[in-house]
Amino acid sequence: MSRIGKAEIKLPDKVEVKQDSTVIKVKGPLGELQTPIFAGISLKSEGGTVKLERSSEEQNVVALHGLTRALLMNSVKGVTAGWEKNLEITGVGYRAAKRGEDLVMNLGYSHEVVYKAPKGIKIEVIEQVKIKISGIDKQLVGQVAADIRSKRPPEPYKGKGIKYNDEFIKRKAGKTGKK
Repeated sequence: MSRIGKAEIKLPDKVEVKQDSTVIKVKGPLGELQTPIFAGISLKSEGGTVKLERSSEEQNVVALHGLTRALLMNSVKGVTAGWEKNLEITGVGYRAAKRGEDLVMNLGYSHEVVYKAPKGIKIEVIEQVKIKISGIDKQLVGQVAADIRSKRPPEPYKGKGIKYNDEFIKRKAGKTGKK
């Protein structure tokens, strides 16, 4: 039994949820998102709450029940409060800046690394070494953060590179040399 799928979603004020065949449209103060709804799962809206119900107890329907509820909850939170990820740049001479809508980073390469933010994502640079990524779509915010991090992932010896602000880098000892 899916415990996550059974839980009701309480809708905040100014949030509307409606189903259009294979998608659920969630509209709120920050924007509008679409969440897929899979075969065998139906949406029941009562007052200020939404509940997802499944048609059978097949294993794949049960799994998709919890998944659909989690995706819908992420969409509701996204259109009300939004999502954000914070990155930190570590290393001598490593820094980031905004140039128009583009993120320009100096990461120890012979050239600048330019990242164009997709539509719906806001990138802010704080103190040249901190990057804040925000938006309403949780998956897109996470993907943009992962793409930026992949430009120079942190290395285990000195920790230089781009890391999430809550990420722990396990350090390695360097060579000891001949004795």
